[in-house]
Amino acid sequence: KQKTAYEIRLSLVGSEMCIRDRVSTQSTGFLFWNFCSETHMPARAYSKQPANPTKTAKARGSDLRVHFKNTRETAAALRRMKLTKAKKFLEDVIAHKAIVPFRRYSGGVGRHAQVKRWHLATQGRWPEKSCRFILSLLANAEANAELKGLNVESLRISHIRVSEAPKQRRRTYRAHGRINPYMSNPCHIEVHLSEVRDRKKTKKSADSASAESKKKKKVSQKKLAKERAKGGQ
Repeated sequence: KQKTAYEIRLSLVGSEMCIRDRVSTQSTGFLFWNFCSETHMPARAYSKQPANPTKTAKARGSDLRVHFKNTRETAAALRRMKLTKAKKFLEDVIAHKAIVPFRRYSGGVGRHAQVKRWHLATQGRWPEKSCRFILSLLANAEANAELKGLNVESLRISHIRVSEAPKQRRRTYRAHGRINPYMSNPCHIEVHLSEVRDRKKTKKSADSASAESKKKKKVSQKKLAKERAKGGQ
């Protein structure tokens, strides 16, 4: 009876096994370690640096087990939103009081009446897991801002990005002895919170300063000369 490859591998003992292992490590060992160091362990860095680092707090999460597409649409809805408003919005989405519009990854997504409050959107969902992950990331960034001494009330989401992470592979067993892939789609999330001045307050202060300068009476050069002459006497 002819032996199978599995039986041949088990039957290798002593010097034969040592020869096999030495050949395999010499031929593929260097390439294997290079591959691990370059692809599986990349240097984690932010995709964008803030314009004013002293007034910005950052936070990021890597290889998070949450769907990339749902999280990307949730993050797109939060861009340029104030921190307090963003947290309130995410809590409302979890309670199904608000909805996240799906604009890019909208295949098979249902239409809902709640989406009417968003511009140019008809489809939406309530991605609760994505909202919880982003809420925890915002809490982390808020704590970093407090440590820096920033005013939490004036923080705004100046940058938020969701990018795809390496997929994690599992398998599912189908009929007739087939096996199909059962992949997960994790993601990386990064967020910047920047301290922004209130435009209304700055405008009011500028208007008040201009009004005060107008109230001051203008004095003519003749009058100033007379006052100087009187002072000289």
